[in-house]
Amino acid sequence: MNLMVIADLARTISMASLIFLRSIRKTNKLLPFTYPISNINTYFLSSLCHQTDPPPLPSSQPPPVAKKVPFKVSAHGVSWEDSYHWMSNTNDPDFLKHLHHENAYSEAFMADTRNLQQNLFSEMISRLPGQISTPPERWGPWLYYQYIPEEKEYPILCRKLAIENTNWVKRVINYTTIRSSNEQILLDWNEIAKEHGYVHVGTCRVSPDHNFLAYTIDVTGEEHFLLQVKDLQCGTHIPSLRVENVVSLAWAQDSHTLFYTLCDQSQRPYRVHYTTLGSKLDHESDVMVYTENDPSFCVDITSTKDGKFITVNSNTRTSSEVYIIDANNPQDGLQKVHTRVSGVQFFLEHHKGFFYILTNASQKELFDTNYYLARCHVKDIHLANWQKIIIPSKGSGIQDMDIFDEHIVLYLNKKDSPVICSIKMPIQSNDEKEMGIDDLDPWYFPFPSNSCSVLPGSNHDFMNSVYRVVLSSPVMPDLIVDYDMSRRTFSIVHQEKVLGISSNEEHEWLNVSETYCCERKEVISHDGTIIPLTILYSHKAHKRGESCGILHGYGSYGEVLDKSWCSERLSLLDRGWVVAFADVRGGGGGDDVSWHKRGSGMNKLNSIYDFVSCGEYLIKEGYVCKNQLGAIGHSAGGFLVAAAINMNPELFRAAILKVPFVDVCNTLLDPSLPLTLLDYEEFGNPQKELDFNLIMKYSPYDNIRRGVCYPSMLVTSSFHDSRVGVWEGVKYVSRVRERTCANCSRLVILKTNMSGGHFGEGGRFGHCEEMAYDYAFLMKVMGQFS
Repeated sequence: MNLMVIADLARTISMASLIFLRSIRKTNKLLPFTYPISNINTYFLSSLCHQTDPPPLPSSQPPPVAKKVPFKVSAHGVSWEDSYHWMSNTNDPDFLKHLHHENAYSEAFMADTRNLQQNLFSEMISRLPGQISTPPERWGPWLYYQYIPEEKEYPILCRKLAIENTNWVKRVINYTTIRSSNEQILLDWNEIAKEHGYVHVGTCRVSPDHNFLAYTIDVTGEEHFLLQVKDLQCGTHIPSLRVENVVSLAWAQDSHTLFYTLCDQSQRPYRVHYTTLGSKLDHESDVMVYTENDPSFCVDITSTKDGKFITVNSNTRTSSEVYIIDANNPQDGLQKVHTRVSGVQFFLEHHKGFFYILTNASQKELFDTNYYLARCHVKDIHLANWQKIIIPSKGSGIQDMDIFDEHIVLYLNKKDSPVICSIKMPIQSNDEKEMGIDDLDPWYFPFPSNSCSVLPGSNHDFMNSVYRVVLSSPVMPDLIVDYDMSRRTFSIVHQEKVLGISSNEEHEWLNVSETYCCERKEVISHDGTIIPLTILYSHKAHKRGESCGILHGYGSYGEVLDKSWCSERLSLLDRGWVVAFADVRGGGGGDDVSWHKRGSGMNKLNSIYDFVSCGEYLIKEGYVCKNQLGAIGHSAGGFLVAAAINMNPELFRAAILKVPFVDVCNTLLDPSLPLTLLDYEEFGNPQKELDFNLIMKYSPYDNIRRGVCYPSMLVTSSFHDSRVGVWEGVKYVSRVRERTCANCSRLVILKTNMSGGHFGEGGRFGHCEEMAYDYAFLMKVMGQFS
């Protein structure tokens, strides 16, 4: 069930390492500087030059000026000039030289913040414990866990044989005590990074007999993942099993047949193959079992929780076609579950001869295309024989499910709040009518009242009656809780330690709400829709009507904006800053399942209006001082922020655009680029005139306003980014400098990571260094050096 993406996390052997994997990034590696650097020591009371007597800018190194090469773009009878189109040729020596100059300019611009950066970095790492560990989780005869050693950037995946009948979870307080000479290291991210300079582990799967580890790694940042298989009995890799461009993995029950998906040239997973361990043939002889020829569909594979079936799901973000493979007879081929229907999705699990299907098919009476739970016998996997067993009530929706021998776990959304419940299996349904969840005696998992995000642990063991969850909120450090579904009790297994604020209480969830306030407000957008806005600030340091603030946004692909705990954020809050999160339409944080649809495609402008409305609310209500509001967005969130700046540039004093998707129209007009065809569903297809006209209204690069004062901006890009071309941010900055106020555009800097990809590069210390740089930029341009 990949309905919320979280199911892949639940089956990845990374365990509940969400605590520290969120911070696995690495220091940016820039080109060596030979361009002359002068210290740009500017003093900004305001970057808004149209104000009376704006502060003078000192004489200093001018920003780079990119060359312009005439290039005409045409579509639907409309032509326009894109003089920076040449930048899409990343092999052009002039492009590399320009990146070099931009990095030098950003270095010079930030030179007077070096002490501030160091102070911020020291604060951030001082809150981190020397060693970070995840609680061990039992799967079969083994305890699996991860830890990051002291002074290391990355985690190490380990296991140890479990000791029977010791009730180890309740007795272990310090997880390092289970580590001993019997510990087996399965995968060490640090060793891979040391060898290659970069590491991104994509997927890890342990075989059912626990003797093999299949995993994928990217060592360039381009997200070209290499499949490798490690023999855990002898500790060596199988040399014949090295397959390029692999995405997802699934083992058959024999622990020797491994299914995997391959990507095409556009990095779209489109084929399913299987290989057999021990075969004398190389992987070129692997058997192909499925090919998806529709370029708008991606293929994903996974195992049912009991391991008896492998599901092949060919899907877009709103539609799917599902096949099953008998994991005990993997050579028998595919069996189709249901033919694809536009707007209909299916997610399957298996339990004792029955398939449980989470779907939104053929339910006209449901509210806002909600999902319901159906069931059928394995031999009757046809739509006509499906029995609808759980129908959600109005105001709630089923978002995902997980299944065990004695229980099913349902992820719900009730009034825009996450809810999880368990129901005893098998479900005793009423054949006469569908039932609601409350008709089945559910146990609703107790959560802290301020919990904003809920993610599953790995929960591999089908026979287990304990369900592990990671809870987090802006004012609660990440908390791992075990819910005993049979006894209907819960126990706190671990809470992230934050040095200086952690409690000594072992059995209570710690939050810092006495020090930091987390408020949830409702903001009315341009069309009357209510937008959730989460506002975080320090009770002590915040000054109403005077404080600086930063507004986070994303608003695409139905993804919920991450509002989980972040200890680095305290460095802003303790200085009086406000940190806010706008759950705009297009994302996943609204009050119904149509929230994504209402901010995508022909409705994409809603996302931008919502974000502007939230920014205006922060100032109007006195949370943030006028001319002291910043914004930050990553990837598609960078699109959101850049488009909002075009819509209302006076609203924002500063912005940080991380690998931003800003050249929307040009990118979507080029179907040869990775992921372009897949993005038509989210942003529209400019090959269609109606979509083209709308995209041209909001595409950030195409709507930069001439002669207008723009906010100070830090724009980042990555040279090996396969999702958002490195040229997008470079083109955007070049056009901002060309078109907007000359004084303001000097306060726009571009920082390019020459060795990383879309997700940066690395470890926990590198992440702190990056955050310190971002915060120092904000403080500098806001005039808040401290």
